[in-house]
Parts: sequence; C-alpha cells; structure tokens
Amino acid sequence: MDFTISDDLADIRQAVRQLCERFDGEYWRALEPDRYPDEFVRALTEHGWLAALIPEQYGGAGLPLSAASVILEEICASGCNAGACHAQMYVMGTVLRHGSDEQKARWLPEIAAGRLRLQAFGVTEPGAGSDTTKIQTRARRDGDGWVVDGQKIWTSRAEHSDLMVLLARTTPIDQIEKKTDGLSVFLVDMRERGDELTIRPIKTMMNHATTEVFLDGLRLPADALVGEQDRGFRYILDGMNAERILIAGECIGDGRFLTEKAVGYASERTVFGRPIGANQGVQFPIARAHMALEAANLMRWKAVWLYEQGKPCGAEANMAKFLASEASWAAANASVDAHGGFGFAEEYDVERKFRETRLYSVAPISNNLVQAYVGQHVLGLPRSY
Repeated sequence: MDFTISDDLADIRQAVRQLCERFDGEYWRALEPDRYPDEFVRALTEHGWLAALIPEQYGGAGLPLSAASVILEEICASGCNAGACHAQMYVMGTVLRHGSDEQKARWLPEIAAGRLRLQAFGVTEPGAGSDTTKIQTRARRDGDGWVVDGQKIWTSRAEHSDLMVLLARTTPIDQIEKKTDGLSVFLVDMRERGDELTIRPIKTMMNHATTEVFLDGLRLPADALVGEQDRGFRYILDGMNAERILIAGECIGDGRFLTEKAVGYASERTVFGRPIGANQGVQFPIARAHMALEAANLMRWKAVWLYEQGKPCGAEANMAKFLASEASWAAANASVDAHGGFGFAEEYDVERKFRETRLYSVAPISNNLVQAYVGQHVLGLPRSY
C-alpha cells in the first residue's frame, strides 16, 4: 500500500496552516465564552476552503473528501477550532447528492461566494435524542407549500447561518410500514422569519454556538423539499459517513496540537535537574496518545479511500470517528498532566483544546452508539437493549 500524501494535499495543508497562523491563541481566547469567530470564518470563505466540496460549476473547488478532511484536520492542528464551520462541509452533501438542479443552481453559488452560510443542521430533538425515527417535528402540506411545527436542539451555529437543513416528519408514524419512512428533508431559508422561527442559545463548556430552535407555523415553499417526500432518513444517513470521516480528521488535528504542546513543554520544563519528559510517568502517556492517533489516522484514510471509491464505508467511518475521538481525548489528558497546573491556565490553550475535543466522544454521535453499531452490524452480535 502507498501511504504517501499527495503533493496536492500537502499544498492544502501548508496553505491552511498559513491562514490559521493569523488567528493565534490570543484570538481564540478573546472569543470566550460565546463569541462567534466571524473573522476566521470569513477568511476561510474568502480563500475558498469552505467551498472545497462544491463543484466548480457552482463556484466551488470541486475537491474530494480527502481534501476536506485535511482542511479540517489542519485547522485543528494549528490550534484553531474547526467546529465553528465544519457543518458546511458535511451538510453540503445532502444538497449535492439529493437536491434538484434548480436548488443547486440557486443556492450553491451563493454559498461558495460566501454571500450565504449553510451551517445549521436541524435533526436532534429533546424527546428523541439519537433515535431519529422518533422525531416529532411535523411538516404538513398547505396549498402549494408546507407548514412546519416542532423543536430542534443542539442545532449548532443556527444564529450564524442563513440556511438550515431540516429533518421533519411528513407522514404520521402510525401510517408507515417502516419506522425509517415518513421523514423528509427541507432546505430552510432562516432569514427574516419573525415569530415562525425562534433561536435560543445554549450555554456549554466550550464555545460551540449551539442552540435550540422552535418552529411555530414555519411556512416553506414547495421547492424547499430536498429529494423525494418521506425518504429523508435515507438522505441523512447517506451524509453521516462523510460526517464521521471529517470529524475523525478534526480529532486527529486536535490530538496533534495537544501532543505537540505536551512534547514541547515536557522537553523544556526542568524539575530536579532534568526535563520532566525524561520521567516515564510523563513520557509514556504522551507516547501512547501519539500511537493511538497514528492508528486512528490509518483508519481515517481507509474510510476516505472507500468513500471516494464509492464503496461501502459505514463501518470504517464509524470506527475512524471512534478511534480518533478516543485518541484525541487521551492526548488532551496527557497534555494536561504534562503541563501540571499550567495545563489549566488559559494562556497555554491546552485547557481550551481539552474542552473542545471532549465533545467528539459524544457528538455528532455517542461513542457508545458506535460500539453498538460495530457489535451488531459488523460482528453480528445480538441487538443490545
């Protein structure tokens, strides 16, 4: 097997790294606890990185998933936070794969040019959680259009997005044969919706701009429907493999940042006449985290290769996300331990990354659910309850 990174991907790494150097730790610390990094997102947009997956005919770069994965990894490895903008990468796939020609021609050039943001993904609900088939948000026909009522939660960046991909029930659950039927996807223009759409921020331990969204008689035109009615669950699943792979790239980037911080500090900090990194209690956890990151990285690239070849990659995408999030969390703990008290000091940026990378063991899917997926769908074990 050839493990060489192509020159194109190497060039992308370097270019993204150079851009990120303009947004150092001081910039990110100044955003705490809840200010959105508008300047950073604007710079990424102006350089075309957030339009990487949009085809060239619509003003994007038309790059493959491998490039998107590297972009998000390098953002995180530089100490920046890709969570501020990553949704545009994987939410885009729903429109690219299932949107009509008219929808693509209308929306994609505006997104690629940065005149519109597609950052919000409205799926999860307070009463349904990870059981997507149990969502209660309802879209009903009204003349030529739709009226939507319901509530979404953990809809990150809704306050900073013009468009939202929304999953809603279009056929009552008691009228369907399969629980995955009866759900549809809509592309919602959230601008100037008044009382029909209310967004409330949720304060969290990291600066993630997440919200809950209330839909009260939200009126949508007929052409807001993406793809076929009642087939939305399949469309959402179709995009989840890309989502898992991209999140794995972010985690690997976080892990690289935290490991490099730990190595640098442990090599320079001298106690009892020698660097603390000479002590196995400091050195070994960092080494283990590095090895875990390298293993997760291999699974990430296997998942990317399968995805780009059009081959089934559900198992590999889920395993890559699991392994990478576990490895980045191990790197976070090793880095805090190596820094000692300074690991909790804001100026070192370790505690910020510690908080940011902790999210990915839980979102966008819990690692417990990944283990259940592998156990049941890969290994053929009985369904757990």
